[in-house]
Amino acid sequence: MKSEKTILITGGAGFIGSHVVRLFVNKYPNYRIINLDALTYAGNLENLRDIESKPNYVFVKGNVCDKISVAATMSASNITDIIHLAAESHVDRSITDPLQFVHTNILGTLTLLECCRDLWKNTDSRFYHISTDEVYGSIDEGLFTEYTPYNPNSPYSASKASSDHFVRAYGNTYGLPVVISNCSNNYGSYQFPEKLIPLIINNILERRPLPVYGKGENVRDWLFVEDHAKAIDLIFHQGRNGETYNIGGQSEYKNLDLVHLICEEADKIINPDTSSIELITFVKDRPGHDLRYAIDISKLKNELGWSPSVSLKVGLNKTILWYIENQEWLRHVTSGAYKKYYNLNYSNR
Repeated sequence: MKSEKTILITGGAGFIGSHVVRLFVNKYPNYRIINLDALTYAGNLENLRDIESKPNYVFVKGNVCDKISVAATMSASNITDIIHLAAESHVDRSITDPLQFVHTNILGTLTLLECCRDLWKNTDSRFYHISTDEVYGSIDEGLFTEYTPYNPNSPYSASKASSDHFVRAYGNTYGLPVVISNCSNNYGSYQFPEKLIPLIINNILERRPLPVYGKGENVRDWLFVEDHAKAIDLIFHQGRNGETYNIGGQSEYKNLDLVHLICEEADKIINPDTSSIELITFVKDRPGHDLRYAIDISKLKNELGWSPSVSLKVGLNKTILWYIENQEWLRHVTSGAYKKYYNLNYSNR
């Protein structure tokens, strides 16, 4: 049976990418899904063992910055669409190694755009670029909308802002069919434990200190990753070319309050007689740490009918249970070749 679409999903072995790949592979048996991933520290084929034998799924190891390899993959597989998630995403790493973020996030996106410009003649194709709310900078009150001016404050957010601009430029200059979404902080299963929620869960399990930047007053909006994957599915199929859609969880929390909530929920599951809150340790704040992100999802809700289906408390319980039940996965990603990348002091995207 001929595939209706052949979609290249970049970064499909990573945290968000693996959820998107799984959703598309299972939901659309008539689509052929090509997962292109360089398998750096946060990309892990263990994230996709449950679908690796599916007939409509193919994994290709490759780097989005390698134009020859990307073009060959696109041409050989007759790629009709791209969902671009491959990116360096950790703010702390961007502060210590900004050039790597420029290379992957900007040049990698440009490489994909150039390949599409060279190879695509079909106006039904779509280049869907996944971005972040961090491009908007910090906001004291109100909410980020799709019209909020960009004001990135870290090398990571600056690299993502630049890639967003290039995607729009290729849409306007070359008529490439593009769409962008900017999401708030994701959490859920398969997230590499350098990010706040899996870091705190893992440290509670190991009775390690729970590091919190500054006074823990930074505010983030939290989005359950499976809800995000569903939003991506909807935008890919029904979003309008040239448009941007904000995706948020409508769950604003100060970092310290969130860590308290994780401690309370984890203790109920692991050991009701234990108080993990005692493990909280305040550490020196990082440079350029945005105080608050808050995202308006009205456009996505009104145009496409999407809203988050999982509350933060329910999502956290699912996430805590997953990490408890998948200790082998945790040991795998934090040992061996991955160990040099893993630092328990990383925290608070």
